[in-house]
Amino acid sequence: MGEPGMSEPDEAATPTAGLDLAHLPSEFADFGRVYEQEIRPSLLAREAEREAAARKAIQTRWAGGAIIAAGAALGLIVLKTPVAAIMIAIIGFGVIGWGNMGIMRMASEAKALIVEPIANRLNLYFTAAPGQCESIMRHREVGVVPGWDRSKYEDLVTGSRGQVNFELFEAHLEERRTTTDSKGRTQTTWVTVFRGQCLRLDFHKKFYGRTLITRDAGFFNRFGGAKGMQRAALEDPKFEKIFEVYTTDQVESRYLLTPDLMQKLVDLEEVFHGGKLKAAFDGGEMFITVQGGNLFEPGSMFKPLDSVDRVQELLKDFAAVFQLIDAVTAGRSRMPPPAG
Repeated sequence: MGEPGMSEPDEAATPTAGLDLAHLPSEFADFGRVYEQEIRPSLLAREAEREAAARKAIQTRWAGGAIIAAGAALGLIVLKTPVAAIMIAIIGFGVIGWGNMGIMRMASEAKALIVEPIANRLNLYFTAAPGQCESIMRHREVGVVPGWDRSKYEDLVTGSRGQVNFELFEAHLEERRTTTDSKGRTQTTWVTVFRGQCLRLDFHKKFYGRTLITRDAGFFNRFGGAKGMQRAALEDPKFEKIFEVYTTDQVESRYLLTPDLMQKLVDLEEVFHGGKLKAAFDGGEMFITVQGGNLFEPGSMFKPLDSVDRVQELLKDFAAVFQLIDAVTAGRSRMPPPAG
């Protein structure tokens, strides 16, 4: 109970009470106010639309499910015609898809309402549909993504942290595979070889050698760590059990691959909700890929738009990138100049 004459705080009226900023970099400290004054009002203005879209989606799912069930009973039991059951099922799924159109449109608009104000506040630029991301070629060159025949990109974020420029985007890479049966007929299929997040950091200062990092030992076992590379010894035996690392410069790799950086890579994989992390230092750049991650999504449209979870997840995504850059920068600052 509160003091006499004082009202109890209304948890629902102060959603930023659930916004945890304690473990984020200092530039995130003002996001409680940003959320309340800039983001939440625009979300609340669309809440009635979200509720209507969610009701429609739920109703059409029930209706579509009923059509599919009735079609199965009619086609398989009464008419004993599987084709009829299939045709009715297609109608049922069509009803469900039609009902989901509103909720999908709402999700796309909610993404813009949440991501763009946060990116602007951090002096970052966000593009939901960037088209081609040219740096994917460098990701392939250093060995953190495989080759592909068809690609698609989305959710590009560009910006800088101190003197380090970076870009983050989602890539879907597919390989075309053709098979021929015993009658000489060919069939072409598209197989996903990579889907996840790609991060490029430009440090404007060349690394002395090339260093490759992976959590999937099989990848580098097959290629032997690339020509001229040797296995690197990490400072912490715990991370040696997690990562496979090859380098052309053992001294540089020891300065770069500190326990702090390796922990940031583990954290990045967790925050990005992905796995099979690969990374490379080459030239003046660092490249990182995490498979399976899907960032910058607004979350479920079946809960209130102003749920703080939507903003919390996004802040964690950006903070993980910033903290990784800080860890690499700190490692480089301790490096001695090259001999001679």
